[in-house]
Amino acid sequence: MLPYGTNDTDESTRVFPWVTIGLILVNFLVFFYELALGAQGQATQNRFFLDYALVPCEYTRHCVPYPGTPSPFWLTLFSSMFLHAGWAHILGNMLFLGVFGPHVENAMGRLRYLAFYFVCGLAANGLEIAFAATSHVPGLGASGAIAGVLGAFLLLFPTSSVRAVLPITILLIPVRLPAWVLIGGWFLIQLFDGLASLSPGSAASASGVAYWAHVGGFLMGMLLVWVFQQPRRVAQTRAYLTQARP
Repeated sequence: MLPYGTNDTDESTRVFPWVTIGLILVNFLVFFYELALGAQGQATQNRFFLDYALVPCEYTRHCVPYPGTPSPFWLTLFSSMFLHAGWAHILGNMLFLGVFGPHVENAMGRLRYLAFYFVCGLAANGLEIAFAATSHVPGLGASGAIAGVLGAFLLLFPTSSVRAVLPITILLIPVRLPAWVLIGGWFLIQLFDGLASLSPGSAASASGVAYWAHVGGFLMGMLLVWVFQQPRRVAQTRAYLTQARP
């Protein structure tokens, strides 16, 4: 299910989401750089991923960092948040960030929101390292940090109506769902797939999706939202979101 909007109606009184838009732009700029490297050859692009993505075994000392890894190598905790494996990966992530990020940014304020985003991303990477301690597979993507944004949105605006499309074969069926249904369902899928991935040889294990990063970012977002949110801003944003658009 793909969300494409919420039911906010008073756009003129909302804070412009500079941070959300900035994050989306930076992610796309890095992605276009990846595409340029791919034009030089797949090996060049793969080396870039190995150097700047998150490689769990580097953190647990089950392997040494790749030769081109930045020094100190923990910088990959941050650089990995801006890497994506393909068009579907980045478009899906940026869609979710673009739909839910502005409301969380408005509820927190720009600097608080930016700090919140990165802390959730770090938590996501930390849990992925814990569950894939010996893995040499590079982990990349903004989905862990964005999962934190989803967790915050769920607690702040659980009954907000989310507009989405349900793809059925070649049809796109428009639907409206409460945030707690759409986001809660998304989280349960990540959790169940994460548990399934613990079984060697399972489809979830072979998929390469960092389910535990999603779980870690989401739970950290739910935990920290009360620290980073500003009650007055939350009340204003909640008022906008409870007004149904015709």
